[in-house]
Amino acid sequence: MSKILEFLGLKKQKQDSTDTPQFDSKDVSMFCYQCEQAAQGTGCTKIGVCGKQPDVAALQDLLVYTLKGIAFWGNLARERGAKDPEIDRFMIEGLFTTVTNVDFDAEAVAKFVRKGVEMRDKARSLAEKAQGGPHIPEAAGSWKLASTTAEMVRQGEEHGVKDDSVDPDVKSVIELLIYGIKGYAAYADHAYILGLEDDRIYAFTHKALAATLDKNLGLMDFVTLALECGEINLITMELLNKAHTDAYGHPVPTPVQLGTKRGKAILVSGHDLKMLEELLKQTEGKGINIYTHGEMIPAHGYPGLNKYAHLAGNFGGAWQDQAKEFQNFPGAIIFNTNCIQRPADNYKDRLFTWGLVQWPDVNHIDGWDFSEVIKKAQELPGFEDNPGKEILVGFGHNAVLGVADKVIEAVKGGQIRHFFLIGGCDGAKSGRNYYTEFAEKLPEDTVILTLACGKYRFNKLDFGDIGGIPRLLDVGQCNDAYSAVKIALALSEAFECDVNDLPLSMILSWYEQKAVAILLTLLHLGIKNIKIGPSLPAFVTPNVLNFLVEKYNIAPIGTAEEDIKQILG
Repeated sequence: MSKILEFLGLKKQKQDSTDTPQFDSKDVSMFCYQCEQAAQGTGCTKIGVCGKQPDVAALQDLLVYTLKGIAFWGNLARERGAKDPEIDRFMIEGLFTTVTNVDFDAEAVAKFVRKGVEMRDKARSLAEKAQGGPHIPEAAGSWKLASTTAEMVRQGEEHGVKDDSVDPDVKSVIELLIYGIKGYAAYADHAYILGLEDDRIYAFTHKALAATLDKNLGLMDFVTLALECGEINLITMELLNKAHTDAYGHPVPTPVQLGTKRGKAILVSGHDLKMLEELLKQTEGKGINIYTHGEMIPAHGYPGLNKYAHLAGNFGGAWQDQAKEFQNFPGAIIFNTNCIQRPADNYKDRLFTWGLVQWPDVNHIDGWDFSEVIKKAQELPGFEDNPGKEILVGFGHNAVLGVADKVIEAVKGGQIRHFFLIGGCDGAKSGRNYYTEFAEKLPEDTVILTLACGKYRFNKLDFGDIGGIPRLLDVGQCNDAYSAVKIALALSEAFECDVNDLPLSMILSWYEQKAVAILLTLLHLGIKNIKIGPSLPAFVTPNVLNFLVEKYNIAPIGTAEEDIKQILG
């Protein structure tokens, strides 16, 4: 347990040298610990390691506070048979806006808060029309929003994460719940953009956020809600998977070019496939090649996207390397979801954001007209032909289960000894080289499943194959975690055993709230023996951590050699 407590962050860690420079703000207080890179392993207090300024942090806290008020009335209205799609949709967008590395623009967040107060009053009216109101918590009351953004920042400081009036362990699980909700809100937003939604997602969002205002609820009430959040995230990921495959077909194993093609260029970073599709349509026949970056690389595996000849390849690696990589990209760059970092001056003028992603003084595209991005790309030099290595993507559950008989035969015949799911987020803080070492040191009779941007730690390495089955199977984005769950459940059915009895181990890395949502899903499914790193969440107290250790045998990563030996015996 001492190792776990040290890993949790009770032992202070030196902040990584790549962190954003400290911002000296005497006027605005800040505390944020929702992501893995929380400064000193405890929380960011001067400026976010992600680059978030104190005023933006305060406004995001105020937005969450406002969303809780909306949820109180929205949940009450639903209990009385009334609901409103505008309110439901706003909840999802508002939550996604507060996810790490999404919106860094104070005015944009303030606009969400102002809209949120309107939605709160609309939800209250909806509930009260259905029936008279009950006792009203402060967050759901008609508190008056300040008229200026600066004054709103002050209001946000009054409703920050810290709350000494709540038991620390209860507070810990509440934060775990809220971050899980934020995570599935991101997935729900992607699904909605492709035309799919599920009312169960909206109903739980209202219920769970409203519960955080109820002083009568205790620790196990919130543990139950956190596990239910995992169930809702599974529903959301399944919905998103359906949205993707309905629109673009099931992913198929596809080679992706890491080199460049002659022509003008646009780089797309993020997760939203619909935005990529629209850009591909608008650039067709214009001599512009489209490259994927970060979590967008799995797009190449979808037939409905790969059919575009000018989807040329993948450029760069995971999100945290963008500052050094983007300066070498001779075209326009656009972000369509979270993962943006503070842009450097040498590429800021050719950088664009879309959707909920925003950065101050960076061109933002509203809607689906990408002519401004195209114009910028046409002004820039673009690439010459420089072919590079190819890597395989597209091993979604449909592709893997399509050869399940061969996989099962290889396991029963002893050719495959063990499966390792090595996936999750990448990040800048030290310690993530563990995942590279782990993959490299695995015996040749093991298979690696991977997903999310954590794969950039090893996805360019050559692992060979076992009887024609690649030893490295790229399942997709973090948005594709449903495929990994589907594969695990299908294997357990084929081998007629519990998932925990499969020759399968999960070695996960986390960074932000979507990873929290996925972890809650795994716990909801009863999956045990997960190793997680590079550090455990600062918002998890020792008692809550001990509960997870005792019930689910969650453990921190150690060294690659020790962990492989312990798993394989």
